[in-house]
Amino acid sequence: MKTLVVIPALDAEQTVGGLVRRSIEQVRDVLVVDDGSSDRTGDEAAMSGAIVLRHEVNRGKGAAIKTAFEYAILHEFDAVITLDADGQHLPEDIPKLLHALSATGADLLIGSRRHLFGEMVPRRRMANKFSSWAISVGSGARVDDSQSGYRLYSARLMKSLPLRSSGFDMESEVIVRAARNHLKIAMVPIELGFVDGLQTSHYRPIRDTLRILATSFRTRFLG
Repeated sequence: MKTLVVIPALDAEQTVGGLVRRSIEQVRDVLVVDDGSSDRTGDEAAMSGAIVLRHEVNRGKGAAIKTAFEYAILHEFDAVITLDADGQHLPEDIPKLLHALSATGADLLIGSRRHLFGEMVPRRRMANKFSSWAISVGSGARVDDSQSGYRLYSARLMKSLPLRSSGFDMESEVIVRAARNHLKIAMVPIELGFVDGLQTSHYRPIRDTLRILATSFRTRFLG
């Protein structure tokens, strides 16, 4: 199976190079989408062996993933695996997702951190739990960690789903649209390099959680 590892990155020059090198040990093809970084993120990624696509201005994580989907479809990849650029996600878990794909045939596999929620600070833990509950209700699919960015997307999903969001909420939109289109969703427990990621994440627990909920319910009821 032809698989592409995708790392959406914003100002991640300190971590992206090592993440690329470790990912290449698991999967040959690695793409970094530099989403308007002001540092050497793109240069570090390229020197470490990644294909690099660059947004001249910051367009949001969802926009970076959609750029990667376009590349993957054009180059006929069977699946895309996304990792966050801050080092929280372990490339060594990539075989877990590939094994789960073979076992389940799912079109969307989500790396679940639910067993680690207890180690998160309260506001992050509650945001994750609430978002997962609301998106499960909105999509009709059982999702125990809706905000994990460690995912596998099938080519069928990438080709069939129209995605309108450009920020963090795109990852919630895709869950709702996949469920509405009867694509199979499965969860895979993963480990983390560190649990909270408050210092490195661009995610804003309150503001982005509200935006995620609005996007999810708009997608569910308005299409």
